[in-house]
Amino acid sequence: MSRQAHKKVILIGNPNVGKSVIFGFLTGHYVTVSNYPGTTVEVAEGRARYGDRTETVVDTPGINSLLPFSEDEVVTRDILLSEYPRLVVQIADAKNLRRALFLTVQLAEMRLPFVLVLNMMDEARAQGVKLDAKRLSRQLGVPVVKTVAIKKQGLDDLTLTIQDVPRASSLEVRYAPEVEEAVEEIVALLPETGISRRALALMLLAGDAGLKKRFRWQLDPEAVDQIERIRQELEAQLDRPVASVINQRRLQKADEIFYSVFHSREHAGYGLKERLSAVSMHPVWGFAVLALVLYGLYQFVGVFGAGTLVDFLEETVFGKYVGPALTRAVESLVPFAWLREMLVGEYGLLTMALSYAVAIVLPVVATFFLAFGLLEDTGYLPRLAVMLNRVFRTLGLNGKAVLPMVLGLGCDTMATLTTRVLESRKERVLVTLLLALGIPCSAQLGVILGLLGGLSFSAVWVWLLCISGVLVVVGYLASKVLPGERSDFVMELPPLRRPSLSNIAVKTTARIEWYLKEAVPLFFLGTFVLFLLAQSGGLAVLQKWAAPVVTGFLGLPEATTQAFLVGFLRRDYGAAGLFDLARQGLLAPTQIIVSLVTITLFVPCIANFFVIIKERGWKTAVAITLFIFPLAFLVGGALNYVLNLW
Repeated sequence: MSRQAHKKVILIGNPNVGKSVIFGFLTGHYVTVSNYPGTTVEVAEGRARYGDRTETVVDTPGINSLLPFSEDEVVTRDILLSEYPRLVVQIADAKNLRRALFLTVQLAEMRLPFVLVLNMMDEARAQGVKLDAKRLSRQLGVPVVKTVAIKKQGLDDLTLTIQDVPRASSLEVRYAPEVEEAVEEIVALLPETGISRRALALMLLAGDAGLKKRFRWQLDPEAVDQIERIRQELEAQLDRPVASVINQRRLQKADEIFYSVFHSREHAGYGLKERLSAVSMHPVWGFAVLALVLYGLYQFVGVFGAGTLVDFLEETVFGKYVGPALTRAVESLVPFAWLREMLVGEYGLLTMALSYAVAIVLPVVATFFLAFGLLEDTGYLPRLAVMLNRVFRTLGLNGKAVLPMVLGLGCDTMATLTTRVLESRKERVLVTLLLALGIPCSAQLGVILGLLGGLSFSAVWVWLLCISGVLVVVGYLASKVLPGERSDFVMELPPLRRPSLSNIAVKTTARIEWYLKEAVPLFFLGTFVLFLLAQSGGLAVLQKWAAPVVTGFLGLPEATTQAFLVGFLRRDYGAAGLFDLARQGLLAPTQIIVSLVTITLFVPCIANFFVIIKERGWKTAVAITLFIFPLAFLVGGALNYVLNLW
């Protein structure tokens, strides 16, 4: 099959411009997500259908430049260079067109066929922004399509445009004479590819080391050395970095285009959304908003999810129908006693594991995923990050550290990977430590809120103050021990939006699917480990060894030992064990709070542990685990002492 037959449509754009929504519209459910070779950056690929014709569409990570400074930008650059795309679709935030045009200029120079999508036009209009799309199209020489992706406005026009015969941009950017001379010299040394040799020469002059490596196998060593000599001589002539000169000229060209198509009317005023946005980031009132958000989570997840839904599933569905039916089936069909015990006994795979995974944890995490999706869709989470930035500054961290911490509420393992956005090793190690120490993943947090929902809202505050207090103290002390400096924090805030129910439904469904595929198998593994330990007598030995700490220092029943044991396999499974003990009346209110604080601060789950080894090295991973394990029990014991005094 020819290379032409394999050509794809590549979606690119700045972060938070709606690429994923447009990708979902084009591809539907025909999507695969995988790591780009040699990286931990995820790239989604799907099949778009236009009548009886299909085509592969690739959704790349959000980037700000094709001269890469991050792994995301390296991956997107490499995809453009290696995939020979039939068409590039650049999605831009219409109200931030000036930022997007810097990327547009680079695409135009690459002479790749592309379409520019002005997304979020409703928000741009609400801010008084008017854009002359026809004039912009004439200046760029490519189609420009206006859309409101979350409302599916303009997406049919985009689909029709994508199907047309694409064309490269006619835009030209001229640089200083000495730069142009150096470009001509390098162009003469480069082979023909699917990308403009002029654009590649500019990338090499700007010091793109990754691109230089790509050409080593296509060029002889003398040509590679000559290109480097040309770059160094030009830098000496300019007396400043070549990348700075090139990017400054691109920004000038982007500004020329922007101001020729941009018109603004007077803003309608400081409306309700603007006031809510300001309040949510206020140093005082922002914490009041956070308290309301937590109370809402407590009521929806803790009371409704963990109370009403769990009661129905566990007592009615499983207690009256599923559990007895499974037990009868196994007892009548399975001849071996040990196998019956493994399937439907005290630590049975079809009773304990299935009941924990579906009847106890699933309704709790489903309501939490729903609530979390709502917070994401409204734009509150970035504002929470900005507000908490003041706290993070006391820890010697860049404000960007808030982003992995917020993402940790979804999954600590994935959040640990995102610490790569932090610029210094000190920041990456410190945030990795805090994630492993006290940031509960969504599944564990859902179960925790469910347990606290059976107590009172004041119990939520006791748990929250303990965890946040430990994070602040440990972070502050660690920032003094670890060498390095804090870098600057720059973050763009999306506007507050009315949440889209369909968008929330898609996110929640995807996360529940992830839970069923990734978490539920570990519930069965954890139960199987408990079964083996119980059958071999190992569980009784562990409970005896742990008794002085668990029963004496923490004031908990011996049965909680197994919850901490399997908590290493998966934190939410350990929390589910505590949930089950509480529902059986084996944990008093004080014991519930102590056990939850301890298991929240407990060692990271095994998946996170392996990712820490991969990202930070095994010495750092072991050191973090050895630090966290005794600290969790020390804090739990201290809390037990204080609560009993109180």
